[in-house]
Amino acid sequence: MDPKLINDCVHCGFCLPSCPTYVLWGEEMDSPRGRIHLMKQHVEGTPLTPEMAGHFDACLGCMSCVSACPSGVRYDRLIEQTRAEVEQVHVRKPDDRALRALVFQLFPYPRRLRAMRLPLRLSAGLRRAIAPRLERINPSLAAMADLAPPAAAREELPRVLPARGPRRATVGMLTGCVQGEFFPQVNAATARVLSMEGCDVVIPPSQGCCGALSLHSGQERQALRFAKRTISTFERAGVDTIVVNAAGCGSTMKDYAEILEAEGGEWADRARAIRVADLAEYLAALGPVAERHPLPLTVAYHDACHLAHAQGIRSEPRRLLEGVPGLVLKEIAESAICCGSAGTYNLFQPQAARDLGDRKAERVLATGADLLVSANPGCTMQIASAIRRRGDAPIPVAHTAQVLDASLRGLTEVP
Repeated sequence: MDPKLINDCVHCGFCLPSCPTYVLWGEEMDSPRGRIHLMKQHVEGTPLTPEMAGHFDACLGCMSCVSACPSGVRYDRLIEQTRAEVEQVHVRKPDDRALRALVFQLFPYPRRLRAMRLPLRLSAGLRRAIAPRLERINPSLAAMADLAPPAAAREELPRVLPARGPRRATVGMLTGCVQGEFFPQVNAATARVLSMEGCDVVIPPSQGCCGALSLHSGQERQALRFAKRTISTFERAGVDTIVVNAAGCGSTMKDYAEILEAEGGEWADRARAIRVADLAEYLAALGPVAERHPLPLTVAYHDACHLAHAQGIRSEPRRLLEGVPGLVLKEIAESAICCGSAGTYNLFQPQAARDLGDRKAERVLATGADLLVSANPGCTMQIASAIRRRGDAPIPVAHTAQVLDASLRGLTEVP
């Protein structure tokens, strides 16, 4: 924990109404400034108690406070440093250790996720049926069973998808872990949209996890290992720009140079040599050339926290959606408040995540939209799960790329 970053906080309280856990519980130690006070205590010699660890664990890492802070406090770096410290010195209960071991030996590994596809497809109805009973036994396992989406058909992507028409750029594309295995249709749509907008799209087949899930949960060594492998993979692919369609992944990859700085050597410099851009950010800067066909839809757009707060990307996806003829864009109330997904948060803190998911679902449904658009796979699973629990008529959830893909291909609906 960096004392200089801690001392940047003047405890003004502007962060309080932006913090999801403070909104839920009104507890000072579950606000950003409260957690910074605990960090300061630990840096000055107070041992890390289970109670302190609990307040740090309860943070979603959504970065809403970073957007709200008038003093520019780097809470994002502070909570990452703090979680790494917690994982090193805090002794967790056996069931908590087992759950975390399961998560970090499964989700960052695409091949292991791929092995789950058939069981997930076969067990969809059973998982929904046993979730309430499992909730009483182990809420985290119940959340895992409920969150998993229906297994989508695999869509094989070529190593290079050439530009349609005159080539305007060459980009690499991150396929990701959860995105690649649970939402392959999003990656396929992303590649097609980039191609139709004049990009040669390079898709390295040897990709792995970018390290986002690990970094945000204090698994620092694993995160650094994944970061180095990702850098090497795209260096070998010969691209200097990587387009990312998952908010959490893009946020972490943009910070590669900073998190690798402590490693010394060349890794930070190699990270700086690669530009990382979110899909909406990249397309908005590139400008449209492909014809948009009408899509008569009312769409509610959800701000993923690691897109809006961590990357500052809010207007670009809205501009892209508003550029589709016939599409009407609706805003969601409390758009800055996290949906409760936050990477692995909905597995490790299932009750708080459930409360935030229910709150978000209520506000999404209040828009009356035909379709919810999200730019992060965790948000998609979290909000879809919350809407199912309400028993209301389901609202389909799609990625920005899928809406653009449908419009560019002249489809009458988003597949």
